[in-house]
Amino acid sequence: MPPTADLPCTRHARSRMQQRGIPPSLVDRVLRYGREVHDHHGAIVVMMDRAARTRMARDGESRGVALDRLRGVYVVLATDGTIRTVGHRTRRLRHH
Repeated sequence: MPPTADLPCTRHARSRMQQRGIPPSLVDRVLRYGREVHDHHGAIVVMMDRAARTRMARDGESRGVALDRLRGVYVVLATDGTIRTVGHRTRRLRHH
């Protein structure tokens, strides 16, 4: 997946990244290593789970602080690949 700067991003997503202290580098890592889940409303949620952190470690990308900052971060993508929003998960995601 290309770096976040190359991905189309809504104004809402950019403001949420700034408000929530989630830099583009973290969004990029979530998009590269995270697990995709369809939300059944026309969007894809990409999140870091245990397997994603394992993939990062295998690629040598896991550094303590960076890995901790990724915990709970999610990215919501439109079906065309546009980043709709980003955030920190506070509850478990329900699977339908």
